[in-house]
Amino acid sequence: MVWGLVETVRHSLKYRGGVRGLLQHMYSNGDYPFKVGTYMGCDAAGNRYYENRVDYPFGQHRWVEPSDIHNFDSTQVPPEWHGWMLHMNDATPSQEEEFVDELKKNIHPTAPSDAPFDHNIGHQNEFFNFNNMHNQSQIRSRGYGIGNSIVGLPPHKADAYYTQPGSPYNKASLGEFKYEGDLDEAKGGGRPYKNDLWKERLTTAAEKEAKVNPTDGVELSAGNLTAREEAILARGGTLPSK
Repeated sequence: MVWGLVETVRHSLKYRGGVRGLLQHMYSNGDYPFKVGTYMGCDAAGNRYYENRVDYPFGQHRWVEPSDIHNFDSTQVPPEWHGWMLHMNDATPSQEEEFVDELKKNIHPTAPSDAPFDHNIGHQNEFFNFNNMHNQSQIRSRGYGIGNSIVGLPPHKADAYYTQPGSPYNKASLGEFKYEGDLDEAKGGGRPYKNDLWKERLTTAAEKEAKVNPTDGVELSAGNLTAREEAILARGGTLPSK
């Protein structure tokens, strides 16, 4: 048992390129620092994929070693490698392309075509992912205007996580801000309001008093007001006919 452990460490030191490489991989999560296998390929983010069907049981014989051991998420595994990691297929992405290219040799067109595709896989739109992260829900700021240095989101940039239509965080659901009116419209503006509550708050006490007891040439007194009109004024109402 001790000799097997010594051999594992010795082999891992050679496989990882020395003590520094082994300690660097031991820093990350998982048991792959001491796992050795056949290099199967690399994705656009620099993640390396390995396989060893001899020394490890099924389900543990395939693994990925991230390019950035300090910041790695399982969603950074691209779809083409995801199927290989979960044993949905045994061909790596590069091997699948070779397989398709080999099959295309047996396709003999019966008529000329101007189609831009030479196979029947279909049209594929260009895929974009931020910082090699396929789960865009993690692309969000850690605070207002500070961005997210962990995922590489600059300050004052829009978040990429999904928001449902109608949510106040969905820009498509935000309507254009408009004012309903202006209390100083006759003077050129200065006190705009967006609703009746805002208008009430901007109205001064003198304006409210003048609205309740207008003095535009008609003097209101108990002699020319009915009991109903006096009751309306006592409750803070207005007399549009006076």
